[in-house]
Amino acid sequence: MEIYETESEIAQRKSWLLSLIVIVLVGLGVLVVLQVIALAVAPYLFNISLEEIMGLMAGDYSPNNGRMVLYFVTGVGSGIGFWVAAYVIMHFIDKADLHWQVQFSRFNVIGAGLVLLIAFGGMLFNGLLVYWNSKLVLPEFMSGTESWMKDMEGQLMELTIFLTDFQSVPELLMGILVIGVLAGIGEEMFFRGLIQPKMHLYTGNAHVGIWLTALIFSAIHFQFYGFLPRLFLGGMFGYLYYYSGSLTYPILAHIANNTITVLMVYASNEGMIDFDMESTDTVSYPAAIIGLLVLLAGIFYFKKINKSNGELEQGI
Repeated sequence: MEIYETESEIAQRKSWLLSLIVIVLVGLGVLVVLQVIALAVAPYLFNISLEEIMGLMAGDYSPNNGRMVLYFVTGVGSGIGFWVAAYVIMHFIDKADLHWQVQFSRFNVIGAGLVLLIAFGGMLFNGLLVYWNSKLVLPEFMSGTESWMKDMEGQLMELTIFLTDFQSVPELLMGILVIGVLAGIGEEMFFRGLIQPKMHLYTGNAHVGIWLTALIFSAIHFQFYGFLPRLFLGGMFGYLYYYSGSLTYPILAHIANNTITVLMVYASNEGMIDFDMESTDTVSYPAAIIGLLVLLAGIFYFKKINKSNGELEQGI
């Protein structure tokens, strides 16, 4: 079960609306402030003008060091931003205690191995969800909205392709740090560490809390044609936290999922494997079925080895 111990009035169930408003305002505020700081510092670190940086963010990827600049701004503004936002809300508003000593004590090699297996199975199964999501068609009266979403999706894909077109090992390592490590830690702290236990409390149902959090997690990325895959990942990360009572496991799974994807893109660019991140035309049903079976088996045994954590929680 999630660990989020607080006696703050604003964190109680009766104050759910006010609490969510505060989360949105503080979260957005922290992300904006840190991104502004990153934009102000980047010209001095990377010998690039602010105009060139703004051009980068608008889709002009010609400046030297452009990829490293975007990694820096994204890493500070989003990865570190989500962690800082979660910290501010937890410690200064909710005055919550996550009992990290307990969370770390629940982490073990067997659990970590199962999480990596679950993440691998989830990636295989997610290929099917990516395919299904790409085939979604909105009703005719929403054709304008659909065109807008496709245009936005195209722009985001161009950015993703640029960010993962690694030209050197340092760029690859920076990609792993920002896309894998910082995003994994920051987003899990904010969504699973902060939002999920609140949704559990407000709804009175752990499963509803997990999937509401996953819904928010997916929606916040503003990618309609990646909505189902991210919803699934959010749910998977949520259950890892709920069954173990330790954020270390969803953080590990998130980092593994993102890092493996980055490494696969790099290996494909180097001609080592055949992997096309843009392709959604085909899907391997056998691979998806195998992935689902691996995922379900992994979740089953993960839940089994962590079944005593609910009893331990009573002693916190």
